Amino acid sequence: VEESLTGWKEFELEVVRDKKDNVIIVCSIENLDPMGVHTGDSITIAPAQTLTDKEYQNLRNQSIKIIRAIGVETGGSNIQFAINPANGRVIVIEMNPRVSRSSALASKATGFPIARVAAKLAVGYTLDELKNDITKTTPASFEPSIDYVVTKVPRFDFEKFKQTNPELGTQMKSVGEVMALGRSFQESFLKALSSLEVRTNYPKALPEPRIYWERIEKAHPQRIWAVADAMRKGATVEQIHEKSKIDPWFLDQIECIMKNEKQMVEKPWPFEAAFLKSLKMQGWSDQAIGEIKSVPVEEVRKTREKASIFPTFHPVDTCAGEFEAKTPFWYSSYQGTKNESIPSKNTKKVMILGSGPNRIGQGIEFDYSCVHAAMALRTAGYETIMVNCNPETVSTDFDISDRLYFEPLTPEYVLNIAALEKPLGVIVQLGGQTPLKIAKALEAGGLKILGTTTDNIDLAEDRERFDHLVKDILPYRLHQPKSTIAHSKEEALVRAEELGFPLLLRPSYVLGGRGMKIVRSMNFLKEYIDDAMLVSGKHPVLMDRFLDHATEVDVDALSDGETTLIAGVMEHIEEAGIHSGDSASCLPPRSLPRNIVDRIRTYTRILARKLNVLGMMNVQFAVLGDEIYLIEVNPRASRTAPFVSKAVGTPVIKIAVQLMLGRKLKELGYTQDFDRGLKTYNVKAPVFPFHKFPNVDPVLGPEMKSTG
Repeated sequence: VEESLTGWKEFELEVVRDKKDNVIIVCSIENLDPMGVHTGDSITIAPAQTLTDKEYQNLRNQSIKIIRAIGVETGGSNIQFAINPANGRVIVIEMNPRVSRSSALASKATGFPIARVAAKLAVGYTLDELKNDITKTTPASFEPSIDYVVTKVPRFDFEKFKQTNPELGTQMKSVGEVMALGRSFQESFLKALSSLEVRTNYPKALPEPRIYWERIEKAHPQRIWAVADAMRKGATVEQIHEKSKIDPWFLDQIECIMKNEKQMVEKPWPFEAAFLKSLKMQGWSDQAIGEIKSVPVEEVRKTREKASIFPTFHPVDTCAGEFEAKTPFWYSSYQGTKNESIPSKNTKKVMILGSGPNRIGQGIEFDYSCVHAAMALRTAGYETIMVNCNPETVSTDFDISDRLYFEPLTPEYVLNIAALEKPLGVIVQLGGQTPLKIAKALEAGGLKILGTTTDNIDLAEDRERFDHLVKDILPYRLHQPKSTIAHSKEEALVRAEELGFPLLLRPSYVLGGRGMKIVRSMNFLKEYIDDAMLVSGKHPVLMDRFLDHATEVDVDALSDGETTLIAGVMEHIEEAGIHSGDSASCLPPRSLPRNIVDRIRTYTRILARKLNVLGMMNVQFAVLGDEIYLIEVNPRASRTAPFVSKAVGTPVIKIAVQLMLGRKLKELGYTQDFDRGLKTYNVKAPVFPFHKFPNVDPVLGPEMKSTG
């Protein structure tokens, strides 16, 4: 039982010590949210912004005393402090004598690889003996120094757990995070919001204005949006500080952002160049400006380029520019004057788009695919350019790709990088739904998509177009559940009556079954249809006649445009209707007859040919008796790719990348399905976070809820 420190300011220091008692502070991190919110659920900023130099030196000295007293001799530690803003009293909250979640953030924020250094210290090296991996000249005993601001914003998935109270507390509830770098707090903060992939990329008004004070007072995933709302309604920094205990300095910074938003609303479009430049320097994205002025994002981009407003790129070099960085790890800013990223003369360059923030339905599996792509491209003699915004991932390590850009995965930032680097093309089918959603905009901006074309990706994702494609395959005895398409709520209710219940509601362009529901009556449909329409956006919602008591089958396949080989056929242990990510599955199938599995292989090859897949494809079928039904096709890397690769002992993603570059399966030495003749049964079982959400009904359905 401890004294409550709720409302105090929270800080973390990442500390490394060796056996000779060399101690360095890698990074200081400040939580925007006050004490009472788990640091994994809080917006955090590096370096600390609101400490005086005297206060920082005090925390630094205490950290060194603590790591010595605990006796950490080889490696990193994370030490957390609370400071009472009323009188400056300091209390140490906890010390983790190990690397932590914040160590990953600090490593990416500074370019100092804490875990790698800790491993070398563990086998007897000392900090002064190790070279800094980024400068290659300075020793690792030099403390990192950064000349930019880093902001981390957590990503929540409470829409998956509607019955739970979204209030934040001391138990962590976020499922992922994004990080952004900028020349000021405002720039890095707005870039981080652009990276989040929530419905808007700036502090837009909340749908329920009456509750913003409630969300400010009690920590809530939308607290920062509620703060912006309160400012729009005339609330002062003092009032918001009183309710939230967020430090007034941060509130002042957000108030500056809101003043510019107000000016944007009042000024006519197009803005004069000086005002547009000031917005870009503050961190406003083209998309956010377009939303506020109700103009297409392409028009904002053209206006900006016409006014010669372009970003410059700057290195993450661990030493604030004092020594030259040898590893190309970059971020962009509209505040810089000189571009420091000089592209190589190599003409064989490929850009890989990462998967953005982890969330339910899109986790580390897609990062695995991006890392394997970088390895395969490097082996094939290509220079790799990685773009991602997630500090938790391996793809954002500076030695995985030849050039790393830590940037939001939006058309604006990706096209800015492409304009500088001029790659041969970009790979979008390995990062999950994130890159697929922006593929058309990238193509329109002149970037070549490698592998399956955007039109064929759209053919598989758009429920209406896909419906027409499948009708061509029906003569092969492949069925589709009876289905209908709706573009509006009214249309959905009429069509559902014609189709009959139970129904499966499926929005277009989603991952992790977002918005999918099994609906057994008209009353249920009326309750859920609005959510499905919202998730589907401009695309139609599909309603399938639901197949009760069917066996679901997942297939991963590789195609070179001519030949298709099956990587693995997986039988789900739960019946159809449970999302594939939530179902345990077995490779090879345990209970399906040989003739059914052979037909599934044949149908997969036909679909790959119809969609002209170049690279990887995932198909889901349902088996009912002797009949096989097609559920969906995803012409991209799948959540099961790592599982299948490890089960069959073949690097599926590395082969897929070769196919995207134009190689053929036969010339690579692959002539038969990878899962033929397996001697083992391989079972994938999901892990669920229900202990974090005690009021949630743990019954599973078509919307994914597992986190690993």
